[in-house]
Amino acid sequence: MSGIYKRHWPGDEDRPALALHCMLASASYWGPIAKRLGGQIDLKGFDMPGHGRSGEWQPGADDPDFHTAVTRIAASFITRPLDLIGHSLGATVALRLAVAAPDAVRSLTLIEPVLFAAAPEAAQQARDQEMSELMALGHRADATRRFVDAWGAQPYDDLTPELQEQMLDRIDLVQATGPTLTEDRARILRPGGLESIAAPVLLISGERSPAVIHHIADALAARLPDVGRANVPEAGHMLPITHPDQVAGLIGVNLSRA
Repeated sequence: MSGIYKRHWPGDEDRPALALHCMLASASYWGPIAKRLGGQIDLKGFDMPGHGRSGEWQPGADDPDFHTAVTRIAASFITRPLDLIGHSLGATVALRLAVAAPDAVRSLTLIEPVLFAAAPEAAQQARDQEMSELMALGHRADATRRFVDAWGAQPYDDLTPELQEQMLDRIDLVQATGPTLTEDRARILRPGGLESIAAPVLLISGERSPAVIHHIADALAARLPDVGRANVPEAGHMLPITHPDQVAGLIGVNLSRA
């Protein structure tokens, strides 16, 4: 794994925060949200390996899996209690950090965490199976199309050729996170783990997101001691990009609770 590209949106130095992006994107989309938060927090982020301006994901035989690697990078940003914000894959990393070190989290905002192990569902299992079969057959473009059409802000065929190529190049990383997200290899859901998070948590979902997202939120909320819920009308999975005003406003609400 080569260099990690770090990002910083300056704000209140007494309110450090870290934002974690989704799969097949980069931390750049937190910029508009940081702007809308108006300096309430001193927000940092990074492009995950193989994403954005970071180096390629090329693990050695003794290196950790992708989810663990991203979690360790995120942990390196934590020097004192901070506000932690995550979207999709990034939200599962944020939750993993909070379970491992609850005292390090001042507030936790989880936007559509894709921790499928929390709410196993036939429709999602079918999507995973189809992806695995397409990848095994070498049909990378079809696998990428299925993934983007289910989780992206717009259909794969509507993307520019440049964006399509970028997503094709990274589609293997989707497979690499499977054991953590569907089997909970990281034991995020271990007994007592979620219950140990004393910080205020906000679960944000898009009204039009796949049903499994709402089921995951239900399962997590049932175990978190201090939790709020929000559904953004007309929004899908990529709501930090498509609905930054609403997302920033909700993040601000959770910041005020800490």
